[in-house]
Amino acid sequence: MQALLVSTYEMGRQPFGLASPTAWLREADVDVTCLDLSREPFDAALVPDGLDGMVAFHLPMHTATRLAIPVIKRVRAINPDVRLCCYGLYAPLNADLLHGLGVRFILGGEFEADLVRVATGKETAPSAGREISVPRLKYRVPDRIDLLPPSRYATLQHGVIRRSVAYTEASRGCKHRCTHCPVVPVYNGQFRVVSVDVVLDDIRNQVDRGAEHVTFGDPDFFNGIGHALRVIERVKREFPSLTYDVTIKIEHLLRYSNRLPTLEQSGCLFVTSAVESFDDNVLSALEKGHTASDVKRASILCRDTGLVLVPTFVPFTPWTTLESYRRFLTTIHELDLVEQVASIQLAIRLLVTRGSGLLRVPVVRQHLGPFDADQLLYPWRHPDPRVDALSDGVSEIVGRRLSASRGAVFDDVQALVHERLGDPPPIRRVPLSRSEVPYLNEPWYC
Repeated sequence: MQALLVSTYEMGRQPFGLASPTAWLREADVDVTCLDLSREPFDAALVPDGLDGMVAFHLPMHTATRLAIPVIKRVRAINPDVRLCCYGLYAPLNADLLHGLGVRFILGGEFEADLVRVATGKETAPSAGREISVPRLKYRVPDRIDLLPPSRYATLQHGVIRRSVAYTEASRGCKHRCTHCPVVPVYNGQFRVVSVDVVLDDIRNQVDRGAEHVTFGDPDFFNGIGHALRVIERVKREFPSLTYDVTIKIEHLLRYSNRLPTLEQSGCLFVTSAVESFDDNVLSALEKGHTASDVKRASILCRDTGLVLVPTFVPFTPWTTLESYRRFLTTIHELDLVEQVASIQLAIRLLVTRGSGLLRVPVVRQHLGPFDADQLLYPWRHPDPRVDALSDGVSEIVGRRLSASRGAVFDDVQALVHERLGDPPPIRRVPLSRSEVPYLNEPWYC
């Protein structure tokens, strides 16, 4: 039994989506090969021969899915009889399209045990991709032996310090139901805890290969606050010099504000939070569970604690106006977040995929075009063409100035907005040196 596991993109990280199922498959005596196309070229010789081989693609996000499609076609051309499988959040969302490409098996978020059944021939009926289950699995320690070392992936930059980064997950899924989130259609408010011992073993194995910082990839690290605290207590005890970052919702930063000093004292350098907008109407439509004033409170709490808050945004939506976008930039400036916001976050446009909760929102639905199978989304146009033109202009600035500082890109975007509104841009004060802000050098977030 042979299995080729393929990752196309996991935001510059060593692919957890290959390491975790590899452990399960090897336990079942499957001959596993891993291929990370974000760092390695495609090798046709790796595609299994015959009928009993499996090629499985990890599709954790929109970008990864789009990149996988031409590779799926290439694999099928090499061996039309190979069992093709796609797994991860975006596999069931795109089940019809994937089946049309010859993919027989579609698996959701908790995929490891099902992958074993497919690889060993115990699962023979093609999956419809609609019956998304979230089983309770006894997680194995990810097998990273054959993956490239952490030094080949995104690094932590903190002033003149550069550190290799490990990636692990202390929990999976999320108990919240934000309208636009791809986790929701698969997990539907459920989350699963990974045992502390498994998390520690995974970190230990990556530290042994040179990792000096850990990214916890949980959709919300504080979904299970007690479990999260046990994890970081164990990490701090065993690896006192190790730093880390986490993702936490704004409402949890406020609810558990008394735990923020524990994060800072145990080595947390920054907290990513999906702020999305400073417009309360947008936040309500997206069911984020926080308000604009909550974001300001969380920003102050993090700063007072010594934590860096790294917000992510969806600034271009059907609700956006030229004036609201200007206020968006002004608020980033007023909260001293300019250097903490990756430039790409100024250009993100609301993504409407198949299965998205946004399809139930009337204001979104009325502006949607038909599903675009090449882009894997429902394209939408803003009722005010000036907003779409601004979106294109901001994207052009961000794409053209990839090596520029965040502050410089922010200033260019702000100048563009004020030009479109016919007034001069304000003079921006610069309160914080870029070298003081820790960040990962691959900031894409979709």
